[in-house]
Amino acid sequence: MRVVIAEDLFLLRDGLVRLLEASGFQVAAAVDNAPSLLQALLRERPDIAIVDVRLPPTFTDDGLRAVLEARNKLPGLPVLVLSQYVEQIYARELLADGSGAVGYLLKERVMNTDQFIDSVQRVAAGGTAMDPEVISRLLVPGSKDEALNRLTPRESEVLQLLAEGRTNAAIAQRLFVTEHAVTKHIANIFDKLGLVQSEDDNRRVMAALAYLNRAT
Repeated sequence: MRVVIAEDLFLLRDGLVRLLEASGFQVAAAVDNAPSLLQALLRERPDIAIVDVRLPPTFTDDGLRAVLEARNKLPGLPVLVLSQYVEQIYARELLADGSGAVGYLLKERVMNTDQFIDSVQRVAAGGTAMDPEVISRLLVPGSKDEALNRLTPRESEVLQLLAEGRTNAAIAQRLFVTEHAVTKHIANIFDKLGLVQSEDDNRRVMAALAYLNRAT
């Protein structure tokens, strides 16, 4: 699996390169600024981009702008954002096209190698990987979306965990219920959100994105 990395801090960038290569990934490019990131993405067409939001030259949203421009030219390009902060407007913009293959993790919590590699693989495969704190910031109280308001408290819990990228087994373990109960809750969620029968993995992504995008 080929990866492009964009991180301006040398030690973190070098650490990501070493970690990913040790885990069997091929790092096609590792850059420290947004213009170089865009060039690398269009040139290398990687399986996934791992990107810091704040990159040179302005250290505002340059990294995000580069990947959004790349996704316009390479639809569905998987992007995993690593950020020091929960930046709601940037997270929403990344999720806005509803195509999936996105992740947003906080740097300070990327401590577990296995979990990080799992997140990279999940996003590269078209799924989502969202830090719980990012989700909690996006899912503020007061959503007026009628479909979401029809979810029961338990269904909302299940959908939040699904949006974090957890499997049915992991959701069941977290909520102390059976996998059968989780499967039933997810089926109800799909029905209430109007997600018609299709490939189950795709409906999971669309349900998670619907929840994130429709929160206000």
